[in-house]
Amino acid sequence: MNRFFISAAHKSSGKTTLCIGLAAALRARGETMQPFKKGPDYIDPLWLGLAAGRPCYNLDPYLSGAEELRGEFARRMAGASLGLVEGNKGLYDGLALDGSNSNAALAATLGAPVVLVIDARGMTRGIAPLILGYQAFDPGIRIAGVILNRLGGARHEAKLRAVIAHYTGVPVLGAVQHDERLAIAERHLGLVPSNEAPAARARVDEIAALVSRQVDLDALRMLSRQVAPLPAANPVHGAIPAPRVRIGIARDSAFGFYYPGDLEALQAAGAQLVPFDTLRDQRLPRVDALFVGGGFPETHMAALSANAALRAELRGAIEAGMPAYAECGGLMYLARSIEWNGRRAEMVGALPADIAMHTRPVGRGYVQLRETGRGPWPARPAGAPALIRAHEFHYSSVENLAPGLEFAYAVERGHGIDGRNDGIVVKNLLASYAHLRDVAGHPWAARFVEFAATAAIHA
Repeated sequence: MNRFFISAAHKSSGKTTLCIGLAAALRARGETMQPFKKGPDYIDPLWLGLAAGRPCYNLDPYLSGAEELRGEFARRMAGASLGLVEGNKGLYDGLALDGSNSNAALAATLGAPVVLVIDARGMTRGIAPLILGYQAFDPGIRIAGVILNRLGGARHEAKLRAVIAHYTGVPVLGAVQHDERLAIAERHLGLVPSNEAPAARARVDEIAALVSRQVDLDALRMLSRQVAPLPAANPVHGAIPAPRVRIGIARDSAFGFYYPGDLEALQAAGAQLVPFDTLRDQRLPRVDALFVGGGFPETHMAALSANAALRAELRGAIEAGMPAYAECGGLMYLARSIEWNGRRAEMVGALPADIAMHTRPVGRGYVQLRETGRGPWPARPAGAPALIRAHEFHYSSVENLAPGLEFAYAVERGHGIDGRNDGIVVKNLLASYAHLRDVAGHPWAARFVEFAATAAIHA
């Protein structure tokens, strides 16, 4: 299981773009690439998956223990020749004071050498104490090399290489000049998702060409082999069973935030996933339940509103009691309306509430939820942790919420709907700002499929 971990000295160092280029460039060299992303993220994995030609899977120490993380990594590496793990934020950043959920901790858990990306704009001799400090802070972390990014030219590169060689001895694996062609358009949640970006494949290919000329790919491949073996892991899921239910899933440029592992868990529990397009389809496919994940309904609200036929179909299905689950952007779409930048658009209307967009995040980061017992899904498995760990990231708030509604979750960390509650329950719909992950401590996919199957039997 050849592997390496790409981290950075701090966030916004250009690490994701470099990882996209590396995944595509190494794939072009004949490697079967398996990308991973540390922590909660939908957008970067979409790009990484496109670049690598295989789905990108998230590894999150906040949600999973070391054994589960190693097992997940090993299972996903089946059939791959090289694993690339992209960190989030800086190498030692994380929630815990002891660093137990940092990028460094995940790299140690996986036994992966670390390549440190450094945004070198304006730096010369000062780069040496930065690297030495990162080495000394945790001697157990192997910083196997650095990639210098956003350099100011050949002279700048030569100075930095001389300083690093003289003071640190850390190999310079790449030196990438500042280049506007390495930028991917961004907006409030980060990069524009690849499912929305026109000519995304062409952008990946262009980035790969630039990166391959400025990073020593052979050196990266060599260090990826200098790792201890990980224990073999059982397959992620056994044979996919015959479907028990058909779950309609919104998948288009407005809604694309789904974890591949969660979709696979739904299938392993007996769901056939039936995609529908909220922008173009006039009718719902024949389904037993609905799943509307996250995305950017605000940037598509005119087109979503214009598709009145599908909005009416969704509203009618939910009012008739069809099991449904919606996360964040899905919650926004199922509300009565969205207001953004002085414009208002009608949405599905299954939730008795309106959505207002804001210029700053309303809820951002990890959340901890306690189930109230009023949600529609079956009881949690015996022995499951009392608190559900999940994440949220939304610039919207729920307004004009009808009184007397029930909530599936009490919020113990985070914001949710109002700082106290999340998971609005209407008929058999659960709509929340929280994004769930199907992990050992919270196998939500099987619960939802069981709920949908039971409802279908009694329909």
